[in-house]
Order: sequence, then structure tokens, then C-alpha cells
Amino acid sequence: MNNLNNMKNIFSLLLLMLLGGTITAQQDPQFTQYMYNTISVNPGYAGSRGALTLGGLHRSQWVGIEGAPVTQTVFVHSPIVNDKMGLGFSAVNDKIGPINQTFLYGDFAYHLKLTKTLKLGLGLKAGVNMFQPKIASLETAAANDPSFVNTTLRRTVAPNVGGGFYLYSDKFYVGASSPKMLQNKLRTGDSTQSNILEKRHAFLIGGLIIKVSDNVKIKPTILTKITQGAPVSIDGTVEALVNDKWSFGVAHRWKESLSGLFGVNLTQQFKVGFAYDYTLTKLQKYNSGSFEIMLMYDFITKRDKLKSPRYF
Repeated sequence: MNNLNNMKNIFSLLLLMLLGGTITAQQDPQFTQYMYNTISVNPGYAGSRGALTLGGLHRSQWVGIEGAPVTQTVFVHSPIVNDKMGLGFSAVNDKIGPINQTFLYGDFAYHLKLTKTLKLGLGLKAGVNMFQPKIASLETAAANDPSFVNTTLRRTVAPNVGGGFYLYSDKFYVGASSPKMLQNKLRTGDSTQSNILEKRHAFLIGGLIIKVSDNVKIKPTILTKITQGAPVSIDGTVEALVNDKWSFGVAHRWKESLSGLFGVNLTQQFKVGFAYDYTLTKLQKYNSGSFEIMLMYDFITKRDKLKSPRYF
């Protein structure tokens, strides 16, 4: 119980820091199953699966710590104009302690056919970040704490734009993107109080399929996130695909967590995935790890000329 109370105090301390000055780096939400959420970070991916794709993920981070991050995202994207272009939309809801953010973004991609099997997706992303602090929901140790009582809250709606490229074939992909290029100030109160500066992120992604036998394939993937004022984040994952139906994987987020992944294609169109993260930082004493669930559905019709399954 004391440990839990200590963690509550930590979140309160972070909030007081937030109210007392400018926090210079605001990190985007993260997912262990990032390889199934590419549209959120790279608009060049829109329409690359060759069919209307609908999906969603839920992540509960550091389970057992009150106020720990909880994130949901839904996305949809599809090819248009004979697969030469792609349109997409993604929504993300991210909550940590009393801070809630909602991201709504649309995507457009133009796909260039470089060779018979190789394509290049050039994408643009535009949308808004709705930032809403909810300080009143906190329970303070001291009644009528002036740090909270005298705080004027402000909801911020900040527009943003981004871009990226996605080079891909049936066997591999690489990409680079910056989904939010504008560095907006997200206000927590009036001009005398603090701002959160939304920093520009750069994402580098890659993956490939290695055929071991007729029944087994190996899929290594990597995601690197770079932003000023925060440590470089590197996710490396290796999955084994069995009979193009079952997937078993391990992942490592550099200096942060070890993860296990499991997925199953219930049908040719419907995939379900699960992930569990074991925390490697000092927070491991206070939480039971992080959990994710992923659902993805491809609306494949008889007229589709695409190969199945889709690995990326």
C-alpha cells in the first residue's frame, strides 16, 4: 500500500512540475504491436494493403499504478483510383493521470510502381490534437491546495501536419516519416502557468519476411522514434509465422521493456493479436506490466487480385 501511495505522490509531483514551468518534450503514445499500427506514424502506408482495412488497439501500461497511461486507437485506410492512391483516418485517445489527449488525423498517399513488385508510397497527414487537462479529478493530500485550487484549466485544440514515405513489396518495407511537424504549445492554464511543448517526432521503420520452410516464416521488424528532449526509442521485434495463421514473437524496447506477442488469423480477413510487456526500469517494482490487444479486418472481395495473407 505504501508503494502505491508513493507512486500516487510521484504522479502528483509530476503534475506540480507541469503547473510550475514548461515541459519541453511531449512523447507520442507507443504500442508494442506497432507493426499493425503503421498508419498512425506514416501516411505513406495508407492503402498499401490493397484492401479496405479496419483496425484498433488498446494498451494498458504499467498496470497497478493509478493514473498510468491508457491508450486506444482505431484506424481505417483503403486504396483508391486503381490502387494508385490511398486514403486513411486514425483516432487516438491517450490518458495519463489527469491529462487526456485525443488525436484525429486524415491521411493521403500516392503510390508509385517502381518495379513489378516494388512500390513507393508518398504520404501527407493532417489533423488536430485535442488536449484536455482534468486537474479537478485529483485527490490532494492537503485540502484546498493552492497549486490546484488556483489553477485555471484550458482545453487546447492544436492543428498539425506531417509527411512520410513508405517503400514496400511483398517481402519487405522501409519508411521514414514525421507525422506531426508543427511544435504546438498545449496550455494547462493562463499565461502565468505552464505549457507543454509538442515536439516534432521522426520515425524510421523497417521489416521483412524470411522463409524458413513451407510452413514457417520469420518476420523481424524495427521502429525507431527520435525527438529532441527525449531519449531515442528503439523497438525491435521478431515474430515466427506458422502456416500463415499463428504468430509468436518477442520484442525489446531499448532499456525499457521485454515483450511477448501472440497473434492468430481467425479467418483470411480477421486477425487478433495480444502483447505483454515486462518493465525493465525501476517502475517494475510497482506494476504488473503492460497489456495490449489488437483487432484488424481486411474487407476482401472476390474481385480482389491480391495475394493473401498480407504480412505488412
